[in-house]
Amino acid sequence: MRLGIDIGGTKTDAVAVDGQGSVAQRVRLSTGFGQAEVVETAVTAVTRIGELTGLAAAGFDTIGIGIPGMVDRSSGRVAHAVNLGLDRVELGDLLAGRLGRGVRLENDVNAAALGAYHVLGLRGSMAYLNLGTGMAAGIVVNGSLWRGATGIAGEIGHLPVDPAGELCRCGQRGCLETMASGSAVARHWPTDDPLPVRALFAAAAAGDPEALAVSAVLAEGIASAVRVLVLTVDVDAVVIGGGLSHLGEPLLAQVREVLERWSRTSPFLASLQLPRRVRLVPEGTPVAALGAALVGEN
Repeated sequence: MRLGIDIGGTKTDAVAVDGQGSVAQRVRLSTGFGQAEVVETAVTAVTRIGELTGLAAAGFDTIGIGIPGMVDRSSGRVAHAVNLGLDRVELGDLLAGRLGRGVRLENDVNAAALGAYHVLGLRGSMAYLNLGTGMAAGIVVNGSLWRGATGIAGEIGHLPVDPAGELCRCGQRGCLETMASGSAVARHWPTDDPLPVRALFAAAAAGDPEALAVSAVLAEGIASAVRVLVLTVDVDAVVIGGGLSHLGEPLLAQVREVLERWSRTSPFLASLQLPRRVRLVPEGTPVAALGAALVGEN
């Protein structure tokens, strides 16, 4: 039995995974803010899963944690996890001290990539395109994460595509993230709806011209990310996940429409069959927590 914990900015998802790779138990709880609260959140998740499985922390084969920010897998240090109030925190050591055993940490998008690859039963190569507050991708090749030389493989959200575009939080202009992310939608479509993307697509479906324009930019940004991933890594599949993926088929259909339009004017792109490579992560599947449970093998 392996335990995986996905620590998000507001919610934490934890699962126990059995020997066949199936989710045996699952709990969800609110995430605290700051070093002490994040540690307490993780410990509580282990405790609650332990109560459901009858296992103490030491009874799990592995405990893996997916968390935002830059994660040093060898030391367990987490940096730049601004939404959690963590920077240069030795989280691995802190949790080992509380749990009485070692844990393995991984970036949350990488963990979700592993989980999606497993859930979809994929082979070969896959890029998991996470569309949440920001944009990032995790790359899996033959069941193992491909992190690159310094661990930033997949950070395509900060790839500039418009030199005259908006200023990105990374300091560059016109990054993909400024076009296709939850934060981009919130800026371009102000609304009181707690889910701005849902409000955007509802207004677009009703024929609102501005909503149609904003949703078109969003779809083109996502399609651009798919194109980048295929042209640079030539993955067999690009799986869209994250908060924006909850829009489901309407979003996927719009992205595929953009890819098909580009293919009609470019024989080269047509030969890559981009629309066929893109798909959605299964709705309601805890891919990030599941992937965290699998990080011990990667």
